[in-house]
Amino acid sequence: MTFNNIIMTSKEIFLFTLLLVSISLSAQLKKDYKLVWEDNFNSNSLDTTSWSNQTANPKWVNNELQYYTDGNNIKIKNGILHIVAKKEVDKYTSGRIFTKGKRSFTYGIIEIKAKLPEGVGTWPALWMLGDNHDEVGWPACGELDIMEHVGKHPNFIHSSIHNPSGYGQTPYTGIVKIKQPSSKFHIYSMEWTKDFIIFYVDGKQVYHYQPEVKTIKNWPFDKPFYLIFNIAIGGTWGGPVVDDTCFPSVMEVDWVKVYQKKTHTEN
Repeated sequence: MTFNNIIMTSKEIFLFTLLLVSISLSAQLKKDYKLVWEDNFNSNSLDTTSWSNQTANPKWVNNELQYYTDGNNIKIKNGILHIVAKKEVDKYTSGRIFTKGKRSFTYGIIEIKAKLPEGVGTWPALWMLGDNHDEVGWPACGELDIMEHVGKHPNFIHSSIHNPSGYGQTPYTGIVKIKQPSSKFHIYSMEWTKDFIIFYVDGKQVYHYQPEVKTIKNWPFDKPFYLIFNIAIGGTWGGPVVDDTCFPSVMEVDWVKVYQKKTHTEN
């Protein structure tokens, strides 16, 4: 055995040890939780008992440039959900799916295994909104951004809280730098309890939110929330520059899982 082989073997042992530690920590985190819902995207089409396509025109929110289509930008291949952002002649199209009215949750651990799109101008997100969004509006309904990414800052992942006490400029946020977000799958997760919210990437804590005194302005997070997966194009954060050569650009989602404690159940 050569010296190089010894070094490689040591490196493999080290990485394997880290993997075991990560698995152990993940297991400890979910010790008092049970799996209440998951989607592994193993069918040939989107499960419409859990998901709906959201349609919208450009400038609908955040000055974004895309048309959200009624399923034309959503594909499932080999057990992987593909959300595809495209440049089609003189317009941009993309996909946005959500579980509103079908799957909502109050508290729990949400985990999503995903590979992000690449290209300047892309703005993918894995996030949640309060079920009462139509009644009270935003930000009163609350927003939980498990993962946000902009193609112009390709290695940085953002996890954020929005509520009436802080929104828009995102005062409640954490940022982590990771390797290969668009070429490898990573696990984006959130632990949400009645006391705190913590975001993670691959088991590493990104941001901890826990106001000492909870009010209607800083804690609208005691009600059901639904999931949203989408890729925006351009907009107030993703733009102003959009590199048309990056399209089609794809976000791949392997699975999403929701765990809850026995004292809480899915809505």
